[in-house]
Amino acid sequence: MTTMNISLPETLKTFVETKVQNGEYSTNSEYVKELIRKDLEREKLKKLLFSGAQSKVMPDSIDKQYFNNLRNKIDARKMS
Repeated sequence: MTTMNISLPETLKTFVETKVQNGEYSTNSEYVKELIRKDLEREKLKKLLFSGAQSKVMPDSIDKQYFNNLRNKIDARKMS
């Protein structure tokens, strides 16, 4: 694993340290890594949403079963 040094204003440094002290994260690095992971997930979701918005879906194919299938796909992705 490589190292990256970052500079933070005192208020942000204190915020991160408080998260660690409260036991929400084991280290400052774990907190920053979690933020980066969440940002990567947001980017992936954004791409999926744009891709979906550009795709052509037949209006008559959107029904209760369609949304149930989407929920199942989302649940399956959360498990992996």
